[in-house]
Amino acid sequence: MSSQNRRVALCASCDRCRSRKTKCDGNRPCGNCANKYMKKHRLTSIVGVDPALFECVYSPAKRRGPVPGKSGGRKADAANLQDAGKGNKSNLMRMDMAGYGNGGVNQQGLAALMGQGVNTMGMNQLGQGMGNDAFSLQQQLLMQQQQQLNGMAGMNGLASMAGMNGLGGDQNLMLQQQLLMQQMLNGGSTGSLNDDGGNRAQRIKKEEAPPDSVGVDKSLTKHLPLLEKSSAVGNRLRAHYSLAIDTLFKLPPVPSDEEYCSKLNANMTPAMLPPFDIAALRAARFAEIALGALVSNQISLALELSNATVVCLKKCVEEPVHPNCMFDVAKSYFLHGLFRSYRGDMERYFKYRRVCMSKVTHLGKDSPGISQLLAAISFHDAWAYMIYNANADDLPNIDDIIPQIPSCGKPSLSSEAEQKYQTSTAHADIASDPINKMWMQGTPPVFINNEAPPLSRCLDGLACAIRSCCDQANHRFDEMGGSGSCAPSATSLAVTANTNELCSRNMVLSAFTLLQQSENASDKGSEKNHGHHLLVSVMDAFLEAGDESNGGFTDSQIQSMLTVCNTVIEKPYLLYQAGITYHMISNTAIMLCHLLNGLYSKQDEFGEGETGEMEAALFDEVLDTYIAVRKMIVAHRRKLPMLLRCHGLPRPKLLKLASKKGREPGAPFIDLADTHMCASRSCQGFVLMACSPCVAAERARDAATKHKEEMDALANGEGNYDDLGAGFDDSLLDIGDDLDLDDDALLGVLGKIIGP
Repeated sequence: MSSQNRRVALCASCDRCRSRKTKCDGNRPCGNCANKYMKKHRLTSIVGVDPALFECVYSPAKRRGPVPGKSGGRKADAANLQDAGKGNKSNLMRMDMAGYGNGGVNQQGLAALMGQGVNTMGMNQLGQGMGNDAFSLQQQLLMQQQQQLNGMAGMNGLASMAGMNGLGGDQNLMLQQQLLMQQMLNGGSTGSLNDDGGNRAQRIKKEEAPPDSVGVDKSLTKHLPLLEKSSAVGNRLRAHYSLAIDTLFKLPPVPSDEEYCSKLNANMTPAMLPPFDIAALRAARFAEIALGALVSNQISLALELSNATVVCLKKCVEEPVHPNCMFDVAKSYFLHGLFRSYRGDMERYFKYRRVCMSKVTHLGKDSPGISQLLAAISFHDAWAYMIYNANADDLPNIDDIIPQIPSCGKPSLSSEAEQKYQTSTAHADIASDPINKMWMQGTPPVFINNEAPPLSRCLDGLACAIRSCCDQANHRFDEMGGSGSCAPSATSLAVTANTNELCSRNMVLSAFTLLQQSENASDKGSEKNHGHHLLVSVMDAFLEAGDESNGGFTDSQIQSMLTVCNTVIEKPYLLYQAGITYHMISNTAIMLCHLLNGLYSKQDEFGEGETGEMEAALFDEVLDTYIAVRKMIVAHRRKLPMLLRCHGLPRPKLLKLASKKGREPGAPFIDLADTHMCASRSCQGFVLMACSPCVAAERARDAATKHKEEMDALANGEGNYDDLGAGFDDSLLDIGDDLDLDDDALLGVLGKIIGP
């Protein structure tokens, strides 16, 4: 058979799967390449597609092992057998450093040989002390070999005085010489006093090398400089994260390597840190700047940094990290889950949230930042509680991938607040409570904990108020639809049992009191918690009873709504604030629409110039505010995936305002009838404020049906391309696929660890 007709053996995996280290089915094309092509081109089948378009290439396999047709034995084994049979001593000649090639051991040569080793040990003791444990171990092995050699010489009688003949002596000599050669190669048997010069300098230089290049994946190399304090780009991304997200959470900052070493040991340096602890600290830093890149609309960089977070978390899974950096690991999982939720991937958010809660159970009681982390989880859970309409049946099933956290048993209720609300404030009990397995429910545990920071208690109290409002909205829509109310939630039961303390209105007042308490006690008097004040103001506007004058709103409500909108206009990054903030701002803009319609109807009723200067000035002020805030909300809404979008804000009819002749009697200034409503019932109630219950129920059903059709169309690749949001175009498809695969691999390993 000629060489041209020979079949070339190919690899069992394609090049793409092998480079990504994923399992390949070996088909042409393989399943991974086919799924990538279908996802990129939005296809449901690959029937009729040219296989060359899939770019699924199988490279020739490199030969490993024996050549077919030849003997399967090793050449070295055959050579050893031949030497043993014929007495060939060529190997000994090659290994003989003292010149003994005659197959025997001369006593003087052996003494000289061993003397060299002893002299070497003495020189090393003079040069570097007793610090070389490996060298001492080798000397002990040599002494044992000498004793065995002398014993065999005594047994062989006088013949051994001249030398030891036979295979046994040759093997002992070869082993002894190999140990000496290994010792010389390690730099410990040079027998020179100059050993404390170059070799020691090289060893110290190696031990003090920075850990940045130790055990680092190649994909992280280009992003490691962003973690340095001197990096301008990294500091800018971290500033975006701090202003938009951490201004509300107030999580403890990630310590630097030097700060972390000082907590462990005063004499410890970053070069001494284990690679798993370094990976844990890097994961938290990457998670922060990944969110910062997302806030600054650098989607490609955000995806790469998020993937770097996953790579670092993979290293933390290999071996347990130090307890001092366990909080940073839990924080990394939560922030990475937060990143996935911003991308509309709620299933992975719930998975990483559960992993974070499992890490919380391993934290010590005195670990700093636990209350802040639990309050942050509670507040973001309130947003998930709202968009899923508090319906646990609509949640993704993650128990098969990430099992539920085992319960810690019956909690001990020691404090007065715990006994009153029958709720434990211990972080392990909170994380393992079955009612909190998907989202936080019931009595707010951080809020009732008097030892928690005031801002964390404030945030947890606001989260409870939001959940209570969602339950009330769902109850009203169930009554309007005639389907009957569902079973009360854990939050509703807790509020009903303690109405005076846990009702929404009182919770907002308590949150505002805690906010003032924190600001008064803070050393930084100029620091303003804009995120907390924004939430308190908007909740105050929502919960206050209306008035028939001024379009059905009181003066304090109007003032709160204008304050909220002006704050967002001045600080647009607050729209990226975690939780329900964006939806609250959208609903505030809808309330401004109702206010404008009420003022506009008064002009039609009393005529132009008869409404008064105050009403005219108020109308102009509200209109300017609505136009400005609408522009920002619409721009932000386009960046979000369909699942996370709130109402589409309509434009005001300015032409009708300018021309009195063009006005239609009873026509609103801003028509909310065709508004693309949010899927959440809690948000739909703001749009349907002016509608009758029957009309409101019908429009709510139509909105739910339309939303479901749009989500199904997007899932099948048939929807509007603009509905995907920013960062979902074809240019970022490969990066998104890499992140999904790495996430699935990490979650698969975590599921085995958390499982019972």
